[in-house]
Amino acid sequence: MTNPSWADKLGTRKKLQTAAGEVSYYSLPELAKKYPNINRLPYSIRILLEAALRQEDGFIIDENHIKTIAEYDPKSVKEEEIPFKPARVVMQDFTGVPGVVDLAAMRDAMTELKIDPKKINPVLPVDLVIDHSVQVDFAGSADALDKNNKLEFERNGERYEFLRWGSGAFSNFQVVPPATGIVHQVNLEYLAKVVQTRQHNGELVAYPDSLVGTDSHTTMINGLGVLGWGVGGIEAEAVMLEQPIYMLIPEVVGFKLTGKLPEGTTATDLVLTVTQMLRKHGVVGKFVEFYGEGLSQMSLADRATIANMAPEYGATMGFFPIDDETIRYMKLTGRDEKLCDLVEKYSKAQGLFLTKEAPTPDFSSTLELDMGKVVPSIAGPKRPQDRIELKNAKADYRKAMADVFKDAPDKSVDVPLNGRTEKLGNGSLVIAAITSCTNTSNPSVLVAAGLVAEKAAKAGLKVPATLKSSLAPGSRVVTKYLEAAGLQKSLDAIGFNTVGYGCTTCIGNSGPIDAALSDAINKNNLTVGAVLSGNRNFEGRIHADVKANYLASPPLVVAYALAGTMDIDFESEKIQGKVSLKDIWPTQKEVNDALAKAVTSDLFKKEYGNVFKANEMWNNIKVGAGDTYTWDQKSTYIAKPNYFENFSLTEPGIPNLKDISCLAIFGDSVTTDHISPAGNIKKDSPAGRYLTGRGVQPVDFNTYGARRGNHEVMVRGTFANTRIKNLMMAPEAVSGKVADWTKVPEGGNTVHIPSGEKMSIFDAAMKYMEAKTPLIVLAGKEYGTGSSRDWAAKGPALQGIKVVIAESFERIHRSNLIGMGILPLQFKDGQNAQSLGLDGSEVFNIEGYDNNLKPRSDIKVTAKKKDGAVVSFTTMNRVDTPVEVVYLKNGGILHTVLRKLGAG
Repeated sequence: MTNPSWADKLGTRKKLQTAAGEVSYYSLPELAKKYPNINRLPYSIRILLEAALRQEDGFIIDENHIKTIAEYDPKSVKEEEIPFKPARVVMQDFTGVPGVVDLAAMRDAMTELKIDPKKINPVLPVDLVIDHSVQVDFAGSADALDKNNKLEFERNGERYEFLRWGSGAFSNFQVVPPATGIVHQVNLEYLAKVVQTRQHNGELVAYPDSLVGTDSHTTMINGLGVLGWGVGGIEAEAVMLEQPIYMLIPEVVGFKLTGKLPEGTTATDLVLTVTQMLRKHGVVGKFVEFYGEGLSQMSLADRATIANMAPEYGATMGFFPIDDETIRYMKLTGRDEKLCDLVEKYSKAQGLFLTKEAPTPDFSSTLELDMGKVVPSIAGPKRPQDRIELKNAKADYRKAMADVFKDAPDKSVDVPLNGRTEKLGNGSLVIAAITSCTNTSNPSVLVAAGLVAEKAAKAGLKVPATLKSSLAPGSRVVTKYLEAAGLQKSLDAIGFNTVGYGCTTCIGNSGPIDAALSDAINKNNLTVGAVLSGNRNFEGRIHADVKANYLASPPLVVAYALAGTMDIDFESEKIQGKVSLKDIWPTQKEVNDALAKAVTSDLFKKEYGNVFKANEMWNNIKVGAGDTYTWDQKSTYIAKPNYFENFSLTEPGIPNLKDISCLAIFGDSVTTDHISPAGNIKKDSPAGRYLTGRGVQPVDFNTYGARRGNHEVMVRGTFANTRIKNLMMAPEAVSGKVADWTKVPEGGNTVHIPSGEKMSIFDAAMKYMEAKTPLIVLAGKEYGTGSSRDWAAKGPALQGIKVVIAESFERIHRSNLIGMGILPLQFKDGQNAQSLGLDGSEVFNIEGYDNNLKPRSDIKVTAKKKDGAVVSFTTMNRVDTPVEVVYLKNGGILHTVLRKLGAG
């Protein structure tokens, strides 16, 4: 790692004695002598300030940036740009593989320019945790875990070999092997130090841990008092190479928590309530910081559960300051005593340690929740913010059947299954999964699920044959404490066997359901359901056959699984036979007693003691050496991307965007799952046809997520989600009428305007590319919501899309679009494609998009219709910062970095 040039122009560097020895630090209290406002800043802003103070170099970060943050006024936040250099980067394998592919391709580009390829190397520490690849192919059996692990390695051998090469070729880069856990839980339990140290000029300097991650749920670490959030893989790659994140200084919403959770409720119920409140308040692009006397009643795991869901309530992050509970959790999870002492002493010296006596910071706005008023809840059937009180769940399900799915709630059919005839109908659950770090990081809800299983097993209950149930712990520690509490055997007995250590169902890796069930669902157009303890339930995400998806706490997942349907009122109806929910629901005392018995520091120390060498299948992977990667032309998993073909060190400038054709018109809430699916690849899709043409059998297709290292697959998968709707496919769309969205067919298809043919979006994009026609996409509100998926920007860029005009953008996706050289424009309030009478047949021109572009300036768009009529409208360009203009001038962020390193 390079030695940073951390100057001390303001004279704030001081020394501190700790159990780890003497450390130096850049003192915020010392800086407060010049800027007294620091003592009233939100804790999250103080950490941004420390990063600027410590890394001030008069070039990238100067004293004006320090002044901007130190004089921050939350009631009147100015749109001022600040650079932020985090301490480290975390990645998961779905986003990490294409990230390492990009670094390898950049090394090739440097070699072609006759420049040392090792200039492309992570400068900051990077941890990649392999957690997204395991699928639930096998479930409900004692050998499911071993079978899924074996199949994971068979499918992903090429990817894992590539990552093994990367871990050797790049310094400051380490890979946590498969079957260890989920990146955010591993980060929370092991990787995060809360306070980092680094040698500088012969002294050990301490500073706050901070990070960005290539997954939106990176925010989970905010529960530990660590500043961090998700970014796209493209942006993370730039950060690895020591490029700052340029961001507008955010508003900070204070969320006051009081009281304590009542008997019978869980942290999941709390987080669904918080998510709904914050979504309603509006926190997109903002920090949320939690405070209040209620924090003293919360475990750190509960805080992490709330922080994890920041993407679902729309915030950049949900931050909990360091306090006594932070230190307690660090000791519980086996952190070194010297580190714990350093964290406590450093954070207190810096004014970063929250105490009861500390004054409440000044916030931009505030909300308050008495946790004593939280009630059992679920969320669905399509969005995590749509909370439903459990007592109203049956009524809400029936209303959704009528209003959302337009179907009768009682429709059912007989299905032959394993030699018996089973009933399957609307509302029947076919998937129930305890999954996702959101909840599997929290021992209280996992133990509660185990206790429900224990009581159910004693009553002779099991999940129905029509349901696929699974348990995917977020780390191996979970299995150990469930075993120590005697609860794993009960989960096994009712059908919740451990299937793998990874994200599984939460990211769409639910695996297949029985073919007879799938056939019955599709032949009879049944609206079946899934219930999971995850964080996202967007349509088409969990399983292609499942329309109604609900989020619930792990113990409620078990209860619903045993009932086998969403069409149940737990207050008045039995789960099975004479057994009701209250008969199997544990008391808080039962949960606490089990926690005290089973969750110990020794478990964490043992499971993480040999984390990088514990997986023998990983250790046995043979890998080549070398500074550059030897690409296998036959590989369908790893391919050299074409972003840097004919690369030159000369900046090309902003392109002229004229005579643009429309590829698609989308509605509201188009997610990154819609744009770039992570799940199964259909045989008759463009990606399926490509793989078949390369000799890959459909059984070996794997998922889009697993093939993100191959741009040929991913560009064909762009907009290939089975549930996406393109207005141009409506029968009346091309005649200029406003279409009824309920009549728009699903699937990734469009109309190729020059020929009038209907075809896949990919095939149309290739025809336009042959004609050298640039493309535009029109969309509604919240375009790009969901996972921080860089392929949702890379794919459109490779399809030739140059502009996206939407009513609003999700934060990370907007940034990713710019990172790939795509211009994001925002309709003015009240306008959209339909209100302007646009049907996609027009020819578009973008006026005023040139090298003089200013952030957030107005851009005029003209659309010429076939009859010669012209529709003109003004948009706001969502290039939010000056550095993003530079990225667009270079064709993207990676091109910018490559030119900088090549020239330097």
